[in-house]
Amino acid sequence: MSLHTDPVLSNREIAAAGHDNLRGLDDWREMDPKQQPTYLDSAALDEVLTDLRNSPPLVFAGEADVLKQRIAAASRGEAFVLAGGDCAESFDGAQADKIRARVQTVLQMAAVLTYGGSMPVVKIGRMAGQFAKPRSADMETRDGVTLPSFRGDIVNGYEFTEESRRHDPERLLKAYHISASTLNLIRAFTQGGFADLRFVHDWNRGFLASNPGYQRYEQTAAEIDRAIRFMDACGADFDALKTTEFYAAHEALLLEYERALTRIDSRTGEAYDVSGHFLWIGERTREIDGAHVDFLSKVRNPIGVKLGPTATADDALALAEKLDPDAEPGRLTFVTRMGASQIGESLPALLAGIGDRLPHVTWVCDPMHGNTITSNTGYKTRRFEDVMAEVEGFFNAHRDAGTIPGGLHIELTGDDVTEIMGGATEIDDEGLRRRYETLVDPRLNHDQSLEMAFQVAEYLTRRQ
Repeated sequence: MSLHTDPVLSNREIAAAGHDNLRGLDDWREMDPKQQPTYLDSAALDEVLTDLRNSPPLVFAGEADVLKQRIAAASRGEAFVLAGGDCAESFDGAQADKIRARVQTVLQMAAVLTYGGSMPVVKIGRMAGQFAKPRSADMETRDGVTLPSFRGDIVNGYEFTEESRRHDPERLLKAYHISASTLNLIRAFTQGGFADLRFVHDWNRGFLASNPGYQRYEQTAAEIDRAIRFMDACGADFDALKTTEFYAAHEALLLEYERALTRIDSRTGEAYDVSGHFLWIGERTREIDGAHVDFLSKVRNPIGVKLGPTATADDALALAEKLDPDAEPGRLTFVTRMGASQIGESLPALLAGIGDRLPHVTWVCDPMHGNTITSNTGYKTRRFEDVMAEVEGFFNAHRDAGTIPGGLHIELTGDDVTEIMGGATEIDDEGLRRRYETLVDPRLNHDQSLEMAFQVAEYLTRRQ
């Protein structure tokens, strides 16, 4: 994540300019947007949105443009995208140690993938904005009591009480401030020497040394050390190793929040959503004539769209035409989430239907959301083996189609939780009880994340 601060116009300057690129940014309001909160106090909402419109940007348009270039390289097979972080960030989880652990985990996975795959890794965190989650039902009933469903800390609270579950617009402002402090910490970590590749061993401090993933990672770190010492002896300049780019991403679900944080870039006169570098549209909200697709078609960030097993080639082509009419490399990423049992059939059919018509689009695998099950003990979980089966199916489908598998999009944490069954640590049904902490979807723990990275590095080696 770069630290330059390209200027953005103030709301007053925007209003005075009457710029053409402001036109259409509010069309979504007439499209019956899905998955939006229901605020009972419209005056309180207006006050919060005014505060957000007058607040500084969380990220900068120039940073988003650089990320677009990096993702474009992944579409050509010259880089690999790694997007990882919480399923849904919580306000309580915005602690320095927890943020550092998540960043560490992504950095470690990236080191394994870079070394094993011999290519740059584009590092993106599901951080500093991933507070909202779509839900299958508006209401939840427990013991005869019906209350609004939990939609993430940016909307309401997890505690099952009337006050907690109320949709509170003040949470939008709190999410903004927590995102700002999270980004500040991430910038400090990635620009202040913490991410220096010469200290790859230090990234394991604080993790359990008994974990198989720890031991395997230490072996890779030792090999990286030897390679760096060799290059040092040859007189190489290691300034590039001291820092790293790290970008922030989230699902652009709450359109009032995203619209309030949209600015006109003074360099280009284009609209950018400055709530995050990379924004995506979920499987539930990707209708071609829907509000979310319309809004994101009018901002210049790199964007993604989740595609489930029912997505057709016609769906993908229509989305590409709407969201990326200029066929700009790096602008559009398709994130497939098919499920281990369906990817072998659904993704090849999708790729075959598209053919060679979208060479500029980057393809990324989300192996998490299509593999959710309920354990015998009642926990919402996933099997690590299913997650990896979908990753393997993703690589196989692209190999057979002659297209590029461009990256991974996963839910992970740096904590030693027990939310996903299987893996080298062999978390079983009963083991889920030990540290099941997620409020929404189960996440890979640190060791499972590293185990995934080593397997994917092997797939990348075969791809070359």
